[in-house]
Amino acid sequence: MRFLSAFPLLIFVLAAFNLVFYSGSVALEDEVFRMVMTSGALLVLTVSDILIILSLSVLFLEVLKATGSGNATIMDHILSTGVFILALVEFLLVPQAGNAPFLILVIICFMDVVAGYAVTIRTAKRDISMH
Repeated sequence: MRFLSAFPLLIFVLAAFNLVFYSGSVALEDEVFRMVMTSGALLVLTVSDILIILSLSVLFLEVLKATGSGNATIMDHILSTGVFILALVEFLLVPQAGNAPFLILVIICFMDVVAGYAVTIRTAKRDISMH
């Protein structure tokens, strides 16, 4: 269980995006869900929409993990920084990743890194008592 707390979960979302890119059987624009709302509007969710929703949900879990203190939290921040760098390099260099949904994933990875460090620093300040 301690390994899971030190492991950046956004790597799984990044892997899911790559699976879509290289599988060939599914495209980001493929429709997954369609529903007529009470208002009469049509709600259509695509694969990319689902992956972004999943990314935001994982970001929430990552911020919750950042509230802990200890070696696992520090390792999680280091690995999350690596995931962000990996996503950014992929966005810049891989043609299939050069799209808006993947850019949103890169931004979510960046927010994970910044929020993780900010929450940990804020929590550490509260743990230090100044006399």
